[in-house]
Amino acid sequence: MLIIKGAYTAIVTPFRNGKVDFEALRKIVKFQIENGIDGLVPCGSTGEAATLSTEEYLEVIKTVVAAAKGKVPVVPGVGTNSTGKSVEMVKKVSALGVDGLLAIVPYYNKPTQGGMAAHFAALARASRLPIILYNIPGRTGVNMLPATVLGLRRKFSSIVGIKEASGNIDQASEIINGVDDGFAVMSGDDSLTLPMMAVGARGVISVVANVAPAQTAKMCGLFLKGDAAGARRIHHKLFPLIKRLFLETNPIPVKYAVSLLGLCRPEPRLPLTPLSPALRPPLKAVLTKGILPIPRK
Repeated sequence: MLIIKGAYTAIVTPFRNGKVDFEALRKIVKFQIENGIDGLVPCGSTGEAATLSTEEYLEVIKTVVAAAKGKVPVVPGVGTNSTGKSVEMVKKVSALGVDGLLAIVPYYNKPTQGGMAAHFAALARASRLPIILYNIPGRTGVNMLPATVLGLRRKFSSIVGIKEASGNIDQASEIINGVDDGFAVMSGDDSLTLPMMAVGARGVISVVANVAPAQTAKMCGLFLKGDAAGARRIHHKLFPLIKRLFLETNPIPVKYAVSLLGLCRPEPRLPLTPLSPALRPPLKAVLTKGILPIPRK
């Protein structure tokens, strides 16, 4: 049974000279698990899934599953802007030993609410695995409304949660107020994790946890145990880093930050380019101000 709470990391996909660096990927998974993360989400927006070939995409998921060794859930990102292609990918990924699926709202096409409902219904029928919806209007160009989410949950018990990245606390509140206890709302914005948990979210699918998994997991764990003050202290400590990680398009800054930890190269895949040189010193500075030790080279 997939337990959706705490801090899941939307992990980066490391590249070396344009190719997936599978050795670095295994190091990243090991680092995450050793630092107490609650779950791993490969091949999401942060994982640059849109730039991976089908073969690379499936091999990344296989590698993460093997490296995780069942210690934490693995919930890869799935979904394209074609329902038919998405169904085929859901079927393929479901056979790889994963624990669930994170399914994004179709992008670019701008489907209606009815189109979104039909799309996710097709995905739910294609797999018995738990599905977490992923609403991120800033990437997809369209917002999945609470009524659509609630309707899908009523119809499909396998739709068990949502990564809500609309940036709208009212929208998150409306979903939380309307769902049963078997459905989890997870923050999709690191800066809003604590505010969303205050209204009933159960945690975060996180970017900052790529470099601060222990702190992110502890913040969520403290809040879930009723220690709001302790969670708030960690939130404020992480907040400057969170802001730095979004000065350019995600995952450009976090790729650079992960590279400072010696886990991978700071290399995104085109059309994304490496972090602007002017932004590197301030990001490194905020990492070293009591947040993380930077390994000496």
